[in-house]
Amino acid sequence: MKVHEAIAHTLHEVGVKELFGLIGDGNLYMVDSFVRQGAGRYIRAVHEAGAVLMALGWAQVTGRIGVATVTHGGGLTNAVTPLVEGVKSRTPMVLLAGDTPMEDREHLQKVNQSEFVIATGAGFEQLRSPRTVARDVVRAFHRAWLERRPVVLNMPVDFQWQEATPEKVSLKFPEVRSATTASNDMDNAVGIIASSRLPVVLAGRGAMAPEVQAAIRRFAARIEAPLTTTLRGKDLFQDDEFNLGFCGTLSNPLALEVLTQSDCIIAFGASLNKYTAALGSLTSKKRIIQISPFPEDIGRYADFEAGLVGDLDLLADAMVALMDEAEIPGSGCRSDELRERIRDWQPATRVRGTPRPGTVDVLQALQAINAALPPERLFATDGGRFAIAAWAEIDVQTPRHFVHTQSFAAIGLGLGEAIGAAIAAEGKPTLLVAGDGSFMLSGLSELTTAVREKLDLVIVICNDGSYGAEYIQFTKKDMDPSLSLLDWPDFAPVAQALGIPAATVSSSAELDAAMAQLKARDRSRPFLIDIKLDPKVMPEF
Repeated sequence: MKVHEAIAHTLHEVGVKELFGLIGDGNLYMVDSFVRQGAGRYIRAVHEAGAVLMALGWAQVTGRIGVATVTHGGGLTNAVTPLVEGVKSRTPMVLLAGDTPMEDREHLQKVNQSEFVIATGAGFEQLRSPRTVARDVVRAFHRAWLERRPVVLNMPVDFQWQEATPEKVSLKFPEVRSATTASNDMDNAVGIIASSRLPVVLAGRGAMAPEVQAAIRRFAARIEAPLTTTLRGKDLFQDDEFNLGFCGTLSNPLALEVLTQSDCIIAFGASLNKYTAALGSLTSKKRIIQISPFPEDIGRYADFEAGLVGDLDLLADAMVALMDEAEIPGSGCRSDELRERIRDWQPATRVRGTPRPGTVDVLQALQAINAALPPERLFATDGGRFAIAAWAEIDVQTPRHFVHTQSFAAIGLGLGEAIGAAIAAEGKPTLLVAGDGSFMLSGLSELTTAVREKLDLVIVICNDGSYGAEYIQFTKKDMDPSLSLLDWPDFAPVAQALGIPAATVSSSAELDAAMAQLKARDRSRPFLIDIKLDPKVMPEF
C-alpha cells in the first residue's frame, strides 16, 4: 500500500464520509485513492477557501470533525482566512495539505507551510514518515477534537508513492461526564441564586445538546428565571413562554430592559464576550455564575463570582437538587406580567424611512422568506448589516441548524459554509442570506459546486448596491458614500446562466411572485433571489 492509499484508507477507518477539496500536485493521488476505495463522498470545490469553508459549515451542523484537502503552496495560502475563521469559531476540522518535495529548494510553490498555519492559530501536524501514516492522521483528528480548532496535516509529496506500513487504527475520544456538587463554588453558586431577586439564565452554543437544553429549562423553571441566548445559541428556547431572545448587542428592547434590571446571570456554555455582554453594560455590577465543560472558558471575558466546570446538564440538575434540599424558594421573576409582555411584544421598526421606488423593505422580504420555507431548515448568513435583520427574522428549530460565519468578521464566507451545511442537511433545505458585496467577493464561483451537488440551497442576496458598513461610516461623518456604492450586473440572469433558477424582487408584487416560485422550486438544485434594497433604508449596526 502506497502512502497516498494509506492516508485515504485511514480516513475511511476513522469514519470520514465527506471530504471537501480541490486537487493539485500535492494531494491528487490521495483524493483519487479516497474516491476509488469507495467508502466516502468527495465534494469538489472551485477554490481552496471554498473547500475549507464547506468543511467548517458541515462540522457546525453535524457536530463532528469536518475534513478538507488542498494542495501545497498557493493551495494552502488560499485557505488562510477560512482557517482563521475556524480557529475563532472553535470548529474542529482537519485540513490535509500537500507539501512540496523537501529536496527541491527552488520549487515554485515552496513556502514554509508551518509558519502560515501557525499564524492562523490552527494546529500543525507533520506526516513524519511512511511508517507513521496512520498514527499521524489519527493524531491530527485527536488534536482537532480536543483542541476545538482546525489542524493541518502536512503531507510531503516525497512520501506519497513510497510503501506505507499498514496499521489498524481507530478514533476514540475520552467521555468525561462530571458534576462536582461538593465544592465551594457550587455552594457559592446556590447561595447567589438564593439571594437573587431577578436572575436571568443565559445559554450559548455549548448548551445545544437536547439533554442539556432540557436540564437548563428545568433549572430556569425551578429558580423562576427568564431565558436568553447568545447568537450561537439562536432559538434554543424559542417555544418557551419566558424566552427573551438574544442577550447582548442584538437584544430586543424588552430583553434589554429585563437584562439591565437583573442582578444575576447564570451562563451555561456561553463565554460572555463583549457582544453578549453589550460591551460590558449587561454584566457590570451583576453577580455572574459561569458554567462550562472547559475550565479555560471560565472568566475568559468577564469576571465571575462562581465558576463551575463539568457537564452542563449534570450541573444544572445538581443545583436544582441542592435548592430542593435546602427548600430555597424561586425568585418570583416568572410573573404573569412578564409572560404577557413577552407574548404581546412586537418588534419595533428597525429601519428608518421608506424605500425608494424599485426596492423593497428588507424586513418585509425576510419575513416573507421565513414564512415561505418549511420550519425544518438550515440557515446561514454572510457578513453585512443585513445580517442583523436576518438573525432576528429567520427562525431555526435548533441552534445546530444555524450556521455562523462571522467569528473573524470577514465577508465572503457564507456560500462555502452554506454548501457544507447543505451537504449535511439530510433532506432539509438550506437558506443562505448574503449581501451583494459579500456574495461577489467569493460566492459566485462556488455556485457551480452547489449545482453539481444538486443541493436544496436557497440563496437570498440582500442587494443594496453597496458595501454597507463602509456606507454607514461615510454617511455618519457626512461624507460622500460613492466609494462604497457598487454597480453589479443583475444576479438572476447570472445565476440562470449557471443553471440556477432565479428571481429578482424590486416590488411587493415581485416579492409575492418570488415566494410562489420558492415554494414550487425544484429542490434538486439551488434557487436564487436577488432582493433590491435601498442603502439609505437598512438596519443599523
